[in-house]
Amino acid sequence: LSGANLYRVSLGWATLERANLSGANLKAADLRWAVLREANLTNANLRNADLRDADFSGAQLDRANLSGANLRGANLNEASLKQINFDQHTEWPQNFDPARLL
Repeated sequence: LSGANLYRVSLGWATLERANLSGANLKAADLRWAVLREANLTNANLRNADLRDADFSGAQLDRANLSGANLRGANLNEASLKQINFDQHTEWPQNFDPARLL
């Protein structure tokens, strides 16, 4: 799935553990409750994606675009978030401080 165009795809509840989604276009995708443990989402476009309650534990999200994404309830434990793009509309999990990414 590396580089795949998954614009507005509905993958809620999907299991994508260890999937290679590097460079994929997931703009406005529905990934609620998806399991993306240890997935590679490097350079992925997740702009305006619904990522509520998704499990990104151990995932690589380096240089991903999370502008406008909804990550409320998502698990980001041990996820790599180097040089990600986000904006004032990005919604983070409770107790997650995006200032630590700057």
